[in-house]
Amino acid sequence: MKQAGQAVSGSVLTIDRSRDLEFMREALELAQQGASQGEVPVGAVLVRDGVVLGRGFNQPIGLHDPSAHAEMQAVREAACSVQNYRLPGSTLYVTLEPCSMCAGLLVHARIARVVYAASEPRAGMAVSQGRFFEQEFLNHRVHVEGGLLADESAQLLRSFFHARRKKRGKAQAGRLPDRPGSCEA
Repeated sequence: MKQAGQAVSGSVLTIDRSRDLEFMREALELAQQGASQGEVPVGAVLVRDGVVLGRGFNQPIGLHDPSAHAEMQAVREAACSVQNYRLPGSTLYVTLEPCSMCAGLLVHARIARVVYAASEPRAGMAVSQGRFFEQEFLNHRVHVEGGLLADESAQLLRSFFHARRKKRGKAQAGRLPDRPGSCEA
């Protein structure tokens, strides 16, 4: 597994790789659930001391909420369950490298560790597009590891987008060509 970032100074993270696999598999199941609802298949599980505090999958389409990413959903559920917006000592398992919005959330929530499956070359802020968690201005450091069950997550994403493109192609096959003056562009 690739690593980036570092743990919060003074924190102790005990890492159990078999539990990492267990929780990432659960995140992949949540991603599947999202895909079945037409959402981009990303799932997240937030854990502290071996106990799941929050779960989520992408729901921006269904909830009409651009912030309803899997990470957001899991952190919101966890914060409600412990009645605190700070979640120190916790680990987030997510099937896709976090975007800038979610990376900021993880710092504010004081998440200790993020384990992601697949890299996100266009918008991933842990490593792919910037090492956000290593920025000097941050008042909290997040330990980051990537690549756990990456192939499974990447395959799920590829299958989802392939099916979406295929469906879009069939829908457009029966359309009349665009005409000047029509509302369709």
